[in-house]
Amino acid sequence: MSEITLKVAKAYPADTGRGIARLDPSSLLKLQISPGDVIQITGKKTTVAKVWRADRQDWGQDIIRIDGFTRQNAGAGIGERVKVVPIEPRIANTVMLAPVEVMDTSPSEMPETFIKRQLLKRPVMTGDVVPIISGARPFMGRQSTSQMLPLVVVDTDPAGPVMVDEFTKIVVRDKPATGMEALKGTGITYEDIGGLKEEVQRVREMIELPLKHPELFERLGIEPPKGVLLYGPSGTGKTLIAKAVANEAGASFFSIAGPEIMSKYYGESEQRLRDIFEEAEENAPSIIFIDELDSIAPKREEVTGEVERRVVAQLLTEMDGLEERGQVVVIGATNRIDAIDPALRRGGRFDREIEIGVPDADARFEIFQIHTRGMPLEEDVDLRKLADRTHGFVGADIAALCRESAMKALRRYLPDINLDEPIPEELLESMRITKDDFEAALREIEPSAMREVFLEVPKVTWDMVGALERAKQDIREAVEWPLKYPEKFKERGLTPPRGILLYGPPGTGKTLLAKAVATESESNFICVRGPELLSKWVGESEKAIREIFKKARQVAPSIVFFDELDAIAPMRGADFGDSHVTERVISQLLTELDGLEGLKGVVVIGATNRPDIIDPALVRSGRFDRLVFVGPPDRRGRKEIFQIHTRGMPLAEDVDFDHLADLTEGYVGSDIELVCREAAMESLREDFDDGKVRLAHFLEALKRVRPTIDESLMDYYARVAERFKGGMKKEEPRSYIGYR
Repeated sequence: MSEITLKVAKAYPADTGRGIARLDPSSLLKLQISPGDVIQITGKKTTVAKVWRADRQDWGQDIIRIDGFTRQNAGAGIGERVKVVPIEPRIANTVMLAPVEVMDTSPSEMPETFIKRQLLKRPVMTGDVVPIISGARPFMGRQSTSQMLPLVVVDTDPAGPVMVDEFTKIVVRDKPATGMEALKGTGITYEDIGGLKEEVQRVREMIELPLKHPELFERLGIEPPKGVLLYGPSGTGKTLIAKAVANEAGASFFSIAGPEIMSKYYGESEQRLRDIFEEAEENAPSIIFIDELDSIAPKREEVTGEVERRVVAQLLTEMDGLEERGQVVVIGATNRIDAIDPALRRGGRFDREIEIGVPDADARFEIFQIHTRGMPLEEDVDLRKLADRTHGFVGADIAALCRESAMKALRRYLPDINLDEPIPEELLESMRITKDDFEAALREIEPSAMREVFLEVPKVTWDMVGALERAKQDIREAVEWPLKYPEKFKERGLTPPRGILLYGPPGTGKTLLAKAVATESESNFICVRGPELLSKWVGESEKAIREIFKKARQVAPSIVFFDELDAIAPMRGADFGDSHVTERVISQLLTELDGLEGLKGVVVIGATNRPDIIDPALVRSGRFDRLVFVGPPDRRGRKEIFQIHTRGMPLAEDVDFDHLADLTEGYVGSDIELVCREAAMESLREDFDDGKVRLAHFLEALKRVRPTIDESLMDYYARVAERFKGGMKKEEPRSYIGYR
């Protein structure tokens, strides 16, 4: 019989709970088996699994991908080696199952057909833990992230490895299986963590390895890390990683929710902390997880309460006191790493700091697969496209999105459901979540990192922007292309522009262009109205700029749009009577645009109709690289704008757009929009019931609306455009040219 030794790796997200093992073609060839055959896996224990072919990236790696339940059944962890042999299981006459722990409700009440459907064609043997996936329905009052109920195979007829078929009798016992007290497969496994491959690997090296194999560190004559600090935005999976590591390492898990240990009585907070560390030592190997570490260990010089200082001191003592802690690892989690007392962040205490960042598109795809594992999805749901569109979404946001889409689907079926009677099985089976449900959920769920700065940007597309072809092309090249096709820029060694400055007369469509590019590039859009940043408190304005760019980096790809840029970035040295606050704001803006911290996936767009008073340092290359003049529309452009703004109007046959375009020389987009609105009002005044808007109404509206552009204003912008051609000229004298 062929036998090979393979290294255990994490299962694919969609494979969890299915009892399958992924092998590459070379391993299949050595074992002389095909996909669908059964293998026996032996680590510290022995189990069986059905073979499927691994994806191409795993070929030649000598690995076997199995989920947390199969790993536990085989008594092997990730990175350990197992023996694999092909076997021929017999057909089972009877399979007896029992719960792992005492349940609130009798497990035998579950329908046998429901369990059999999930175990059909699955190989099992006595002692195996098999998960029953409940889909959208929690079993027996049990609600978990993966909605899986673990049952143990306590007996099979015949004995040995067997295969469940349609004639197998399934017996579910009420009494829990004996000897399963130490079973750890019921919690979070590495398959429940989407993305974060490198982060999980680093955490495993620092925590799981010392707990499972302390002899390695003893041989090297070093102490394993005592503490690991996980930091990053809320909802990225810091707590999930800690739970998964504790579960997979077979360690006792003690969780401290920061504020819980605080007490008003003198010395009680410190006593609670000591008790937890003592209990962890008694139950070693163990992991102590401190959530929201910043709430119990803030910087001592910044807090006024004596309790917080004493708790920090107690924590420091426990982390590296005189007593040896043994196999106890402390994991801290925070989203405010700078608020933690510096004494905790040195070697010997929290030795390692690991950033758990916002997931990229591939990681989001994995997270979508995990959270839709038990959901009945329609074929039109494309998880890859959803992952590409959800920029800036963290794991918690994606979980909320999946939950909301399921609720949308439920609302569609509610009219057909009589809640006073048992719901028919046929109706439950027919329920499906469609692409439209996800689309509706996407409109309601926004990235959590964006909630403070989130703005509902109207869906403006390029065909809603009349004229401005040259400006549209410039913005497409500078914003849309780098964000949507970054690989093309990488191929040519191109660095995309940092920022774009849109300048031109009022009403020409600068803000409209920014809205359109945000819609078309499918990016997160952060709109900053210049004057609202300024504060009377020293340092607050600069802090606001810092926070905006910090959020933009977290939710990249993103667009930061500064409307009325001249209000916050006027020329330095000019006396604007504002206690030099604008000078500090400009300095902060310059630092953010091309400072030490890169702006990867972030594009900055500024809009102004006074480019001559903007500080020259902002319009050099590397900051606002591209200066785009958004000028008044030509005749063809004016005709386009008239057509856009009259799309929903009942026009009479005599309305001639060419004639109107000839009459509106000097009118900008906002003027033409006002003309259309006035014409519609004129038709109402004339005849309330007729409903047609005629050419005469437009001509009457033109008498009421004056054009924005005149000769002196065009001369001013012509000089400005000449001055900014190829960037700012050094010899250009500073001047203030007023206009009406």
